[in-house]
Amino acid sequence: MRFKLSVLLALFCSTIYSQINNRVDLEQDFMDMGFGIFVHWSVDSQLGSVISHSLVGASDDYVNQYFNELPKTFYPDKFNADEWARLFKITGAEYVVFTTKHHNGFCMWDTETTDFNIMNTPYGKDITGELFTALRKQGLKVGVYFSPEDFNFLNKQGELISRNSRMSQITENEELLEYDKKQVKELVSNYGPIDVIFFDAFKTTPIVRYVHSLDPNIVVTRGEMETPEQSVPNTAMPGPWETCMTMGTQWQYKPTNESYKTGTELIEKLIEIRAKGGNFLMNVGPKPNGEIPIEQEERLREIALWMYVNSEGIRNVRPVPTIIKDGDMWFTKGKDDNTAYVFITGQKDWFKGFRRNFMLKNMKATKNTSVSVLGQNDLVVEYWPENTPTSHFVQHKDLLEISISRAQRLYNDKVWPNPIVVKIANVEFINN
Repeated sequence: MRFKLSVLLALFCSTIYSQINNRVDLEQDFMDMGFGIFVHWSVDSQLGSVISHSLVGASDDYVNQYFNELPKTFYPDKFNADEWARLFKITGAEYVVFTTKHHNGFCMWDTETTDFNIMNTPYGKDITGELFTALRKQGLKVGVYFSPEDFNFLNKQGELISRNSRMSQITENEELLEYDKKQVKELVSNYGPIDVIFFDAFKTTPIVRYVHSLDPNIVVTRGEMETPEQSVPNTAMPGPWETCMTMGTQWQYKPTNESYKTGTELIEKLIEIRAKGGNFLMNVGPKPNGEIPIEQEERLREIALWMYVNSEGIRNVRPVPTIIKDGDMWFTKGKDDNTAYVFITGQKDWFKGFRRNFMLKNMKATKNTSVSVLGQNDLVVEYWPENTPTSHFVQHKDLLEISISRAQRLYNDKVWPNPIVVKIANVEFINN
């Protein structure tokens, strides 16, 4: 009898465990996606300030103006959900994570839990609903950023506004936990299906368990997996993980003193992250009127062109087991086969039509090996009929030599500054 009870208890515990953790198959699907867009946007974008955090250590006057006056002037009349979705789609992103509520507690959806929300602004429309509908029309996965920490709620409780205070955590503040549960239930029930949730708090376990009880098909990123912020791990990490990073220095719109990464730098961050097995969640910070700043749009469209050519090496790939990087070359492999993708960086002076050779360690050709350059047909170089752009390889004793041309014309000046990607099918990965 004791044995039967033990078995039943074990089965019960196993069932409970499965309900409070990401499903393994969904995590694998998440790892396949590779690239997502993060959107940080809230009522204080009007100020050009750091999102939410200006409330910490602020005077009573500042706090009162923030909570009572800022919503009266928030009017994103240039917001166009379909335009955003089309732009995000063409970048090659597979999912979009939208800030429904940051630490300030301002809700970007039509909620019954608080008046501090988008419906009580001159705009008065449900931005979250509009955006999620537009994303799904483009076939993009829908993600929610949600902060269980809530400065507006703390202020109403008469508590000190601080992320480090005990009462700011849902594990210590039962009222806050119940409040957050109501909001999460609204998002999951009224705006679903939700594919991904990013819980941004120091303590998340109760709300993570709750969301899995609502919908076991949701993948929780922060709260269940490593989500390095503004950094990339030094080496590959097992299992799913996600780096979230800004294009410049700020998460939210910053009109002054902003320093943006170049498109090339962002593309190379994506490559590095994928070579190490992670996803890249790249941030966009819209203007108060709902437009995406031109500096950010420029980089999104540069990434779009590169991904249009090279997305095969980014989606549905895993780290190469024997090598991540060799000099200026990064590597990924097909998830289910022995296809290698070689990302050749640091070649900004590589003029269209010219050939270069590269020596690869840790790879050996087989009788079925083939080499090609993503995006190219290896048959013609525009205006250079005498040039033969065909890719080929030679297997040496310890090295695989590949010979390739940069044949595709992508820019008018015939110099493409971004990495070229070589596909090597049916290759053997070896340890040297």
